[in-house]
Amino acid sequence: MHRLRPELGLIQETLLLTLHARALDAGLPRPILGDELSADLAARIDYDFGRLKVKPDLVATTALRAKKLDDAVRAFVAGHPGCVVIDLGCGLDTRMSRCDPPPGVDWYDVDFPEVVDLRSECLPGGSHLVGADLTSSGWLAAVPGDRPAMIVAEGLLPFMPGDSFQAMTRGLTRHLPSGELAINGYTRFAAWAMKYHPTIRVLGIKAAQGFDAPREPESWGAGLDLAEEQILTRAPEVALFPQPLRALTRLTARSTALSRQGVRILRYRF
Repeated sequence: MHRLRPELGLIQETLLLTLHARALDAGLPRPILGDELSADLAARIDYDFGRLKVKPDLVATTALRAKKLDDAVRAFVAGHPGCVVIDLGCGLDTRMSRCDPPPGVDWYDVDFPEVVDLRSECLPGGSHLVGADLTSSGWLAAVPGDRPAMIVAEGLLPFMPGDSFQAMTRGLTRHLPSGELAINGYTRFAAWAMKYHPTIRVLGIKAAQGFDAPREPESWGAGLDLAEEQILTRAPEVALFPQPLRALTRLTARSTALSRQGVRILRYRF
């Protein structure tokens, strides 16, 4: 079997972290996401995944946030069968395969050009690939601006510098007539603390961006209205977490303030 050797920068290399976490989840007796395509894909990548030191807690939380974002995409597509889906910072995520949208949906996977090139080798066909620096705005011309859109951004917020995530969001909501934005939210403390996570430290990445109040994005000038905040410490899938993470998560779930420091899914309408 031919194995692909990716040539990626530090930020882009995080896609291998999330791919590995989804692959490990798929190999569990009781997976949360069960993404077997990610497991097959990881096996085709020539990379020392062991250096990432991925722990069971990261596997569980990565799988759970992906599952909840998938659910948000499926719900939107069901209500808007001719819509556009835009997966920002898509990496090597197999979300389109997992969500299996109907033929009338146009799916756009957006990431750095070198990531899109790798993706075209690993996951050919299916979606429209857009290679772009998301801190610029020119790439929006590649996306239809006359149909409702589901925008999903998993794990992207902390890695965009300054207020570039907010500026990108304003550009998207001005370009598109209506839709939803679904993200996994990071508080400022959670984004700051990411720098000290063993896996992030291995890659040498300094994540920094986050926000605390779930309604804060309503002040970005992007026409966003909070539709839902899912605090994932209270998700039923926590029953599948390994111990002692399961017990700790259930204890944390008693406090909304503490739970918000972990994984939460936020949906906004525009």
